[in-house]
Amino acid sequence: MNWSQIKSQWQWLIAITIILVGIEIVNLFTGRLLASFGLVPRNIDYLPMIFTSPFIHGSPQHLAANLVTLWVFVTLMGFQGQKRFLWISLWIVIVTGLLVWLFGRTALHIGASGVVYGYFGFLVLAGWRSRRKRMMLISVAIALAYGSLLFGVLPQAGFISWESHLFGFVSGAIAAWYWAK
Repeated sequence: MNWSQIKSQWQWLIAITIILVGIEIVNLFTGRLLASFGLVPRNIDYLPMIFTSPFIHGSPQHLAANLVTLWVFVTLMGFQGQKRFLWISLWIVIVTGLLVWLFGRTALHIGASGVVYGYFGFLVLAGWRSRRKRMMLISVAIALAYGSLLFGVLPQAGFISWESHLFGFVSGAIAAWYWAK
């Protein structure tokens, strides 16, 4: 990754952070009104929310928990190049959202964790799929540093969308299969 790519990736990080924090501030001051843009499975009125639900969080703590890992993963996704990063991101949002909408339990699903898990799935598998040494090193480092995220794909506390975690990871793994060659 050259300086231009690093700068571009940091611009994405700053933009994503400003958008997520801005939405959280509005959500906080409106009594969580934006939660209505979350995803409710198998309700046709909520199908478009596959595009909005990753931007809505339940609390500042929920946002902070996603944001730190998102920074790391978005930075590393920069090794894919900007165009590929955008396609992979769109793929993860759409496929994760559709799978949660189809198979998730009836609850309000919000937060960027599905995208975080999508990037995690991609980064863990992309190195092995690409056979490039730099990507393999990233895959190993991510697996070692963030491997405990795999426990998040299992059912847990009722307010945590483990379905978003599971389907995010699956969508990221599928993306690695196709885009990491």
